[in-house]
Amino acid sequence: MEIGKLSNEMLEKIIIENIKYKRKEILVGSKIGEDTGIIDFGDNYCVVSTDPITGATKNLGKLAVYVSLNDAATKGAEAVAILITLLCPEGTSIDIIENIMKDISDTAKEEKVEIIGGHTEITDAVNRVIVNATVLAKLNRKYLPDYSQIREGDKIIVTKWLGMEGTNILVNELGDKAFKILNEDEVINSKKLINNISVTKEGAIGIKNGALYMHDITEGGLFGALWEASIATSKGLLAYENKCPLLDVTKKLCDWFDINPYKLISSGSMLMIVPRNKFDILLSKLNEENIFASCIGEVVDRGVFFVNNGIKEPIESPKSDELYKALKLIF
Repeated sequence: MEIGKLSNEMLEKIIIENIKYKRKEILVGSKIGEDTGIIDFGDNYCVVSTDPITGATKNLGKLAVYVSLNDAATKGAEAVAILITLLCPEGTSIDIIENIMKDISDTAKEEKVEIIGGHTEITDAVNRVIVNATVLAKLNRKYLPDYSQIREGDKIIVTKWLGMEGTNILVNELGDKAFKILNEDEVINSKKLINNISVTKEGAIGIKNGALYMHDITEGGLFGALWEASIATSKGLLAYENKCPLLDVTKKLCDWFDINPYKLISSGSMLMIVPRNKFDILLSKLNEENIFASCIGEVVDRGVFFVNNGIKEPIESPKSDELYKALKLIF
């Protein structure tokens, strides 16, 4: 295909015709000639977030939708609409674009979100496909977070397992080389982790059951999330290594690449700060929905710390994600 925007005919055929799910809140949706989507939220807030997928070449559609919706979920907001930007290098086939779009559409339908627009372009500005997603979500006004309620001794909860996204990306990028590190079952299960990347359920549960702050653990991993949470809430945080949930496959991969699993991109895990008198209730509610969750630490006066083998060390401000160190060794 030539450099430049897709033709209107191609947009209609492979983009718009693949949009299956509709919502009553959408007043103006995705169609030729419209550059914006209009949403009627009534008395609700509109929560908007955007994220690109740059560290993966597989499962781009799913990751783009999940990662964007996860941001809205940190406020307990219900995602309603999403906009997608596809930037594709020269030579990208129409089949690749259509397959990514179908993947996006299927995931959006699964999450009950309508695709209301975006941009698709062939450009020499990129050397691989970049997908950027922007989500618009609604939040009941009574759930607007108030971080001033957070107190010392309140608990830090993490859902599922840390490093899931990084594990999934690395196994997919390794291809057959993955079998040098993992056995067949571990490779298969690592590839299935893509199905655990959404945190929309835990976001909805958290906001209704006392969570005072939520943060999806993305680039920078747990350490990055703890640092950012401390900045956002103006509170100190303390986490314990022996309480942090890691899959064996993640440990094996991190050992192989000599990277820190707590600095590895971890979409699929939600970090929550919960009052000490409510965290048992929240854990129980997550359990009822078959969402594994762990209490990994608590709020302290100041600073961000990690306790490993009894040694308390400060967590530094996040640098580049450990994923990129590993990817350099693969490529």
